[in-house]
Amino acid sequence: MHQQDRLKTTLLQLISTSVTLLVADYLMDSIRFDQPWVAIVTAIVLALLNAFLKPLLVLLTIPATIFTLGLFLLFINAAILMIADQLVDGFVIDGLWAAILLAIFISLVNGLLGGNVKVMKHSGGNELE
Repeated sequence: MHQQDRLKTTLLQLISTSVTLLVADYLMDSIRFDQPWVAIVTAIVLALLNAFLKPLLVLLTIPATIFTLGLFLLFINAAILMIADQLVDGFVIDGLWAAILLAIFISLVNGLLGGNVKVMKHSGGNELE
């Protein structure tokens, strides 16, 4: 994958996460953003936390994850969201259960999008690469 395509994919994933967060803000009373642009900042913070902190948390909790047949990963995702809540001013999650619901919602949306957003390149005619 070219560096430009990787950048486009990353930007589309950040936009997708931002929109998902804003929809969650609209649907759930326990998730709030002071301003819509804070969702973009939150998506960036979540991407960084998922890249650097989440692998460590997953590694440290392998026994719990195996014992719960993977359901403990939901709590790790909720913990990442609660850390983002503490790091980003203007983003509020009202408790652990709200974070778990938000983690489920984000997982469902990512699942519907196929796990990641793909960059499609139009090349002349009617075909897509």
